Amino acid sequence: MKKILIAVILLFSIALSAQDRMYQAEREKINDLVHTKLKVDFNFEKSQLNGEAWVTLTPHFYKVNKVVLDAKSFNIYEVKVNNAKAGYNYSENELTIELDKAYKKGEEYTVYIKYTAKPEEVTQQGSENITDAKGLYFIDPKEEDPDKPTQIWTQGETESSSCWFPTIDSPNQKTTQEIYMTVPDKFVTLSNGTLKSQTKNPNGTRTDYWKMDQKHAPYLVFMGVGEFSIVKDSWNGIEVNYYVEPEFALEAKAIFGNTPEMITFYSTLTGIPYPWDKYSQIVVRDYVSGAMENTTAVVHAENAHQKKGQLIDNNEWESTIAHELFHHWFGDLVTSESWSNLTVNESFATYSVYLWFAHKYGKDKADANMYSDVQTYMQSKSEDKDLVRFYYLDREDMFDTVSYHKGNAILHMLRDILGDDAFFQGMNTYLTEHKYGTAEAQDLRLAFEKVSGKDLNWFFNQWYYGNGHIKMNVTYDYNTINKTVTVNVNQKGNIFKFPLSIDIYEESGKTSHNVWVENAQNSFTFSFNKLPKLINIDAKHVLLAEIAEKKTLEEYIYQFNNAPHYLDRRLSLEEISKNQSNKEAFNTLIKALNDPYYEIRVLALENIDLFQKYNKKEAIDKIVNLAQFDPKTLVQAAAIGIIGKLIDPIYKPLFEKGMTSESYSVTGNSLTSLYLIDKQAAIAKVNSLSEDTKDYLADAITTIYIREKDKTKLPFIAKHLLKGLFLTEDKRTQQTYGEAFKWISESDNIEAITNLTNDFVKLGLQYKKYNFDKMSVNMLNQLVYTQQQSKSSNKNELILILKTGISKLIE
Repeated sequence: MKKILIAVILLFSIALSAQDRMYQAEREKINDLVHTKLKVDFNFEKSQLNGEAWVTLTPHFYKVNKVVLDAKSFNIYEVKVNNAKAGYNYSENELTIELDKAYKKGEEYTVYIKYTAKPEEVTQQGSENITDAKGLYFIDPKEEDPDKPTQIWTQGETESSSCWFPTIDSPNQKTTQEIYMTVPDKFVTLSNGTLKSQTKNPNGTRTDYWKMDQKHAPYLVFMGVGEFSIVKDSWNGIEVNYYVEPEFALEAKAIFGNTPEMITFYSTLTGIPYPWDKYSQIVVRDYVSGAMENTTAVVHAENAHQKKGQLIDNNEWESTIAHELFHHWFGDLVTSESWSNLTVNESFATYSVYLWFAHKYGKDKADANMYSDVQTYMQSKSEDKDLVRFYYLDREDMFDTVSYHKGNAILHMLRDILGDDAFFQGMNTYLTEHKYGTAEAQDLRLAFEKVSGKDLNWFFNQWYYGNGHIKMNVTYDYNTINKTVTVNVNQKGNIFKFPLSIDIYEESGKTSHNVWVENAQNSFTFSFNKLPKLINIDAKHVLLAEIAEKKTLEEYIYQFNNAPHYLDRRLSLEEISKNQSNKEAFNTLIKALNDPYYEIRVLALENIDLFQKYNKKEAIDKIVNLAQFDPKTLVQAAAIGIIGKLIDPIYKPLFEKGMTSESYSVTGNSLTSLYLIDKQAAIAKVNSLSEDTKDYLADAITTIYIREKDKTKLPFIAKHLLKGLFLTEDKRTQQTYGEAFKWISESDNIEAITNLTNDFVKLGLQYKKYNFDKMSVNMLNQLVYTQQQSKSSNKNELILILKTGISKLIE
């Protein structure tokens, strides 16, 4: 599944104080799935599925005379074994079937079940944080909501495929499959494998037959139904298709069009050509997560839909597209045998984004993405959790910043230790030896050891089967007589063994050293010719570490100008920006405006203080130039935002020109900057925009409406309020939006309260795993209390709206 939104994690992730002591074993294999054949149709009125299932199995090792299948909230009508009626018992979501004889290993038998699946009645044992409990989702099935298309889609991970077909719902099972889907003829369908046939029926329905000849886990089985445009692409003769709502058909290739190149890259990287018969991606409404790697039929949340004005700035969904594709090797081809070992799926999929960005856009972008992931882990306060976790409260708890972001960083360290050749050959060995099967982290270790010849128990013990990360203080002792410097590395907390890269910069150049840290206290002595200008610890920036050291402003300036890594420039720039009264520091910040990587340029713009006395005119001229001519629209937008803060009417033509840009970020910042010098012109521009365009410029327009205290716009503000409140780390923005939240909570505006409630429900369900649902319920309850105290004639209707939202969050 997709890695999750950083801001949501930082705000709402609740780390467990200790891991629960219930051992979570791999599920025992008594019977093995062989093949699954389904015939299904849908009751849109009741949100139910009518199904027939033929499940072929074989004993795993010992003789069996019964089989237990997972089947959650079913009505069972008929059960047969090899075409003969069979006795069965159905209780507590398990269907136990008596076989016609004792079967031994290698003998196959087929059970037939006729049933109705009732996903709305599913109750799953375990954590309240399960986000995908129903397995099968009907979106606006009765066509009652004019703003939503009618859709059906499934979500199997972790163990919810058994909410719509009988199976052994465990990641250590693999099955081939056939699905006959009967739907109204106006709908298109998507499932795993190849579409073999389509048959129109006399009653206005159509039956689509999808067949998957390669084995995969039950949680990866997928169905999608709805009115989609299918935008066709290809890779090496196989279909690569994008299923989007018709409104986004023109943008589909701009969103997903790098997919064929990604498939080529990952096929080359792993040494295993893409192993499946097609690759389709579908975007659905009200999805419960970010995306899901269903084999050959990836599903994406509606956030993937982007218009040209967004895509010009940045395809925000590209990392997710890469992540889900790489799962087709790590997760689909070779599957984690248990949720405890989820890292062998998710860490690799997360690291694949680094690999793709480095290949496609360069190392700076990859390193920036890695830094973001590491910060997500660091700020989640999850350091007490092991990467491979045999003890947890609920399997859903495994989908966290440790499995994704920390695991990503750990793979990056392992690659550095092994070297690229051994690392990628080790990946190939792991995939080749376990393809179409299952594996665990120990199998990964053995593959890397087989290739490299190295013993890696020490690495896996501390990083895979231990917790925490490196925490070290670094100090320097200079001996000017002997011309040596001693680097002291003192670890706090868990003691790790790791290689440490140290670069020493003198006037004559850089000397690189590599040492091993193994103890709580470590000292390494190096000679120099002249007193070093900079000592750069973890110079390759591969360690998952908190490093405390003291550097002077001069050292940070030197680091920015001489050290090559993205983090060398970023971290030094952050420190330099705190000292802009220093002329050299300010000039370095100005120099950063010319950095080859756009995120560094944006960082410099966001931190520059134009009210310093040094070179103010030169700085403004450079920023104006960036606003007009920088090749990255995000830099243009940041520059326009900075110029706007000068509140100088001379720049009005710049802002007016910016509002003609195709880029939404440039248009939005131009609008906000224009508002600061000519409110009426900005408001007139807002009023001239279509409602769709207003939604895409919501950040700027919502801010203007709030500053205007225009309470006639409360419905629009309410519709976009939560993003500004919770999905940004900017304190000023949070404060501004907090005022607007108070207006809405005290208002009797039915449309505004409805919009706000709907947004709470949408985000609460999407990020339930990170307790956003609980926070949403608490805040909606506060709104109920506020309305109960009001004297509004609408208060009963408003309270009903709010309580309906609460019920959706806790059902």
